[in-house]
Amino acid sequence: MTATASCVSAARARARSVLDTWGISAEVGDDVLLIVSELVTNAITHTASQDVLCRLRADTRGFRIEVEDQSQAGRVPEQRAADPHSQCGRGLILVDALARTWGVTTAARGPGHLVWAELPLSAPQERPRPAHHP
Repeated sequence: MTATASCVSAARARARSVLDTWGISAEVGDDVLLIVSELVTNAITHTASQDVLCRLRADTRGFRIEVEDQSQAGRVPEQRAADPHSQCGRGLILVDALARTWGVTTAARGPGHLVWAELPLSAPQERPRPAHHP
């Protein structure tokens, strides 16, 4: 999809449609949708990509969300401490809190990165509380 602000809601709507087709509960689906939103937002905000590709897969182990960009910058997406006065900079913190694991690899379609996150098929009984940083 074309890397514009509207592609975030389009990716979320497509993911919701897939989750509904798969019969995934709203509780689990909401985490998937939040991660889709954060990864697509990061791809369009922090890269000069013309297009962004978002994939959602499921198997017996869980879900895998992949967002591929066309970034030619050498900088790899990484979690960083959020500026408490900024409205930005918390995307990968949220991904890290919700995902079982996540990472970054080289994009398969040419230059760029593929940022992925994996979640279990069911919601955890109790979420760990993120550490408070004053």
